[in-house]
Amino acid sequence: MFHDSDQHLPAHRRAAMLARGVGHSLSRRAKLLTGKAPQNAHTPPLRLLAGEASHLVTPLVRKFQPPLPIAPAPDPKVIVLMPGFATAPWRMKYMARQLERAGHKVKRWGLGANFGPTPENLQMLAQRVQAVHARYGQQLVLVGWSLGGVFAREVAKLHPECVAKVITMGTPFSHSPYSNNLWRIYQLTVGHSVEAPPVEVTMHEKPPVETVAFWSPRDGVISRRAACGRPGERDRAVALRCNHMGFCNSREVIIALDQELRRN
Repeated sequence: MFHDSDQHLPAHRRAAMLARGVGHSLSRRAKLLTGKAPQNAHTPPLRLLAGEASHLVTPLVRKFQPPLPIAPAPDPKVIVLMPGFATAPWRMKYMARQLERAGHKVKRWGLGANFGPTPENLQMLAQRVQAVHARYGQQLVLVGWSLGGVFAREVAKLHPECVAKVITMGTPFSHSPYSNNLWRIYQLTVGHSVEAPPVEVTMHEKPPVETVAFWSPRDGVISRRAACGRPGERDRAVALRCNHMGFCNSREVIIALDQELRRN
């Protein structure tokens, strides 16, 4: 990185400094990519990971299926959807439309694509949750898919007065941060170890609001041990039969979510 004081340096000196900086960054990320998981890590079988590609045909299959049995909600909620790692809110658009059919108000998280937590974007999300809470005058339901669920849990810890319930879907909040098939790609993308995030979080610690964990034994990305959690790390766990990509748009998940939102 250049500072103002470096501008007077000859061009070749600045080029050399830039090359050293790039080389250092590449070397650091290479180490993050080639690291080893501890022995206690638990990862889904690779056959399940390969099965995640089936999400590519989901929009086509949906055209031949009957509409989801969504009835008007007796007590409509205000919901904030939080996308998974390296995905954007549009990936949860179908889910949002189905929840709106029931009469719920569904809001985006306001941060665009999800490329991991930083002190800045966690603060921005907290402000977003406070603003939506103030606008509608009721506590929110935070629904987070995968890494989005980590954001949902942490924001609920910061502002429990704004949150009625947290629902995570295939979220790695328990066991080991290596208990998934994506940790190397995550580290390479964000530039930090899964053991050393840039924000202070205790992921297994339950938020002080009702917290429900959706998980699936067919998840090819996140270990069931990480997504289900232990008693005390969530209030309830709900087992579903979708793959990881299906958490954002599968019929089973949306019906389970609709039922969860009807619980008092």
